[in-house]
Amino acid sequence: MAYRVNLASDLRQRCVIKRLAQGAEKDALGQYPAAEETVAQVWCGVTPQTGSLLTGRPAETQLSRTTHKVTIRYRRGITPDMWLEIGGDAYEILYILDPYLRHETLELFCEVRANGS
Repeated sequence: MAYRVNLASDLRQRCVIKRLAQGAEKDALGQYPAAEETVAQVWCGVTPQTGSLLTGRPAETQLSRTTHKVTIRYRRGITPDMWLEIGGDAYEILYILDPYLRHETLELFCEVRANGS
């Protein structure tokens, strides 16, 4: 029995995988600062999973820790220190799962990164 019937129809959004890397030029202190580096641009499917509410604010209900499952085709080298940018939002990778160890897809369990963090 197949794990996925048609993967291409599930991957509907463009995703940019990024990480921090050493900059190319030295700064005023003679050090190489960290800079964003694009690892890849892939198709993905985003599935909302859970969210926890802010406490003490019953009138203004807002999700503070919204988690998602992002499915991409299998790709080596994806690590939890990377993040995803999908539709202008940044998703921090919490956990990476290769279902059934088939090397067909990766399920990236992510948390929406708040602005400024």
